[in-house]
Amino acid sequence: MTQLEEARAGRITDEVARASRGEPVSPEEISALVAAGHAVVPANVGRPATRGVTAIGRGLKIKVNANIGTSGDVCDVTEELEKLRVAAEAGADAVMDLSTGGDLTAVREQLLDASPVTFGTVPIYTAAVRAAARGGIKKMTADDIVGSLRADAEAGVDFATVHAGVTRKVVEIAKEAKRVCGIVSRGGAFLSHWMLYHEQENPFYERYDEVLEIARQYEVVLSLGDGLRPGAIADSFDDAQVGELTVLGELARRANEAGVQVMIEGPGHVPLNEVVAQIRLAKSVTRGAPLYVLGPVVIDVAPGYDHIVGAVGGAIAAEAGADFLCYLTPAEHLRLPDVEDVRVGVIATRIAAHAADVARGIPGAAEWDREVSELRHARKWDQLCEKVMDPRAAREGRASAEPSEADTCSMCGEFCAFKILDDTSV
Repeated sequence: MTQLEEARAGRITDEVARASRGEPVSPEEISALVAAGHAVVPANVGRPATRGVTAIGRGLKIKVNANIGTSGDVCDVTEELEKLRVAAEAGADAVMDLSTGGDLTAVREQLLDASPVTFGTVPIYTAAVRAAARGGIKKMTADDIVGSLRADAEAGVDFATVHAGVTRKVVEIAKEAKRVCGIVSRGGAFLSHWMLYHEQENPFYERYDEVLEIARQYEVVLSLGDGLRPGAIADSFDDAQVGELTVLGELARRANEAGVQVMIEGPGHVPLNEVVAQIRLAKSVTRGAPLYVLGPVVIDVAPGYDHIVGAVGGAIAAEAGADFLCYLTPAEHLRLPDVEDVRVGVIATRIAAHAADVARGIPGAAEWDREVSELRHARKWDQLCEKVMDPRAAREGRASAEPSEADTCSMCGEFCAFKILDDTSV
């Protein structure tokens, strides 16, 4: 039986028990959420016991994903392994391998073997890259496309992005929409190109029953990809995006009926005033399925700072009901991120996630802030630096400017407000 079926039978699996550690709810409550389709616990049947398990969904702590992987221009597996290490060290709950350069199977295997956290992939990338080497993306076959999911499932990935909602009808809607940025999802672009060339339906959609069989056999969570997500805030909420979301809602229902855990990938570029409405629509259409969002990116004019842009959108999205935030780094829209970009991206997204946890009243969230505030008031700098979200940054910041008095900072020195009032009850 699958995790979903076990949950429906009222049984607590080892994976659910492990995922409940550190959560504000009990294993029984997580299992009930999984049974209702409101949470997922990604855990491939072939995963090693050393890889962490996390739960994603309603009422749980907001989770953070970091994308890593090679490209055709930059292919250094050693660096990707370091990105993986840094992402996990910075607090990412999951990583996704988005590699498109080098020996994709070897890269994936090395990253999988080294990953201490939940691991995801986008299988269509492998099919498209290998077809391109044979003469073009159009050389893919339907078997290549569906087979890419099976290969990743067999390798041990915990969740996989499958762009099954990119149907011929939705692609035609996108063509008529005259978008500013067209299709920005690589998976959506690969499939659209193939479908338009061959005048055939998306194999992930047409052979969805087979997709479900693969996911069920290997206990892979299907992350139904938003191949028609808006790539510019001007494209937000257009007919193509909403049309695909409607398809995803139906596919999510079919997955749950087949005993397969599923989550939904959400919008990309969305103006600030539309974020809440986007999240509520996605939750409504998909009957409360866990929602995985990139950003959202709330402005288009800040390349180099998109980790901040994504954190702004992510905090609002998570407070409104999103469950899983995919990070953006300072390199977004510019280049492949380096190791430091990964670290900064994870921390920025964790900030968004924690802000939402506080706003949603998740037990323990505001208590962390209170403890840090008490340490700051007491000027216990060493303890404070160890307790904050990014201890390294705090320690380095503290050490970079020696204060005039040991128990203050160089901003205020002898005029520290806390120190001035030490002898009072204020």
